Formats: sequence, structure tokens, C-alpha cells
Amino acid sequence: MSRQRAPGVLLWGSVLAAWLLALLPVPAALAGFKPFWLGLVVAYWALETPERMGLGRAFVLGLLADLVAGTLLGEQAVRLCILVFLVARFRPRLRFFPLAQQSLAMLVLLANDRAVTWAIRVASGEGVPPAGFWLAPVAGMLLWPWLFLLLDRLSARMRTREG
Repeated sequence: MSRQRAPGVLLWGSVLAAWLLALLPVPAALAGFKPFWLGLVVAYWALETPERMGLGRAFVLGLLADLVAGTLLGEQAVRLCILVFLVARFRPRLRFFPLAQQSLAMLVLLANDRAVTWAIRVASGEGVPPAGFWLAPVAGMLLWPWLFLLLDRLSARMRTREG
């Protein structure tokens, strides 16, 4: 594979996997713990390779996610843009945090995402989401180290194959 193609394959493969995980049904009792998979993957790529995951790409991925999931058109696009903006803004700090601190930072970023989602849904007339709605950031925080290590290891493997 060429130098440019290998990271692109991993990026698009991880985005596709995030979309598929987001579409998986979960039992009603666990629905509140379903993480924002696409947000986690996009945050990883914005943190590791900001030149490949900017605001424009995040917006397009969000629009596509809205179409796939059947949500309000633009909701996930706005959420991903805000997430990528915040990751880019604090990237110099986040990049050098140990994984435990990165996980806590992701909790804050994902809680902010929930607040944005809440505001969008209330403004669109859907009403106030149930209390379990606020549990997803905790699930995202717990998944972050594993997702980060998996994508980091796959990325390193692809780089060693190229070289």
C-alpha cells in the first residue's frame, strides 16, 4: 500500500465500524449506555492526525450519519463539528495526557456533546430526554482507552508494513 492509502484505509474502516456499531440495537435497559461511537472515532483521528480529520470532514461524516441513522438532518454534523473544534483547540494538552486523563477529558467532551444534543432536541420540539440519556458519556469514557489503544496499534502496524 502507498503511504497515503494505508492511513486512509484505517480511517475509513474505523468510521464504517463506528457507523455499524451505532446502528446495532441494544436492549432498552442499556440504551442509556450506548456510546457515541462516531464521536469517539472522530475524536481519535482529530487528536492523532488533525490534517485528516478537520471540521469539513467531520461535518460531512455527521451529515452521512444523520442520513444513515434517520436523525434530524444536521444534528450529528453539528455535534461532530463542535467535538472536532474542541479536540483541535486542546490538542496540544490532550495529546500528552496519560490515557486516564485523556479518558476524563473525553468524559467532559462527551458530556458537552450530550448538552448540545439536549439543546438541539429541545429546540426541535422533541422534548426533554430521559435521565438515562446522560449515561452515554460515562460509557464513552470507559471505552476510550481501549479504542485509543486499538486504533493506535493498528495505525502503527500499517506504518511498519509501509516502511
